[in-house]
Amino acid sequence: MKALSFIVAAALAVSTAAPLAAAPCRDAKGKFIKCPEKAPAKKQVCKDAKGKFAKCGTPGAKPA
Repeated sequence: MKALSFIVAAALAVSTAAPLAAAPCRDAKGKFIKCPEKAPAKKQVCKDAKGKFAKCGTPGAKPA
């Protein structure tokens, strides 16, 4: 009985893992598209000494 429950549990784990790995990608309109190879890069945000947002090239601005 224990062997049968182990086999059933293993089969259930394998069957539920496959749909999670194949997550579909959607565009802004909600239509299915081919997933991009890697995530888009985040924009770098910088703040000045007072904590306000500033352009990253200005003197005293540090990445936040």
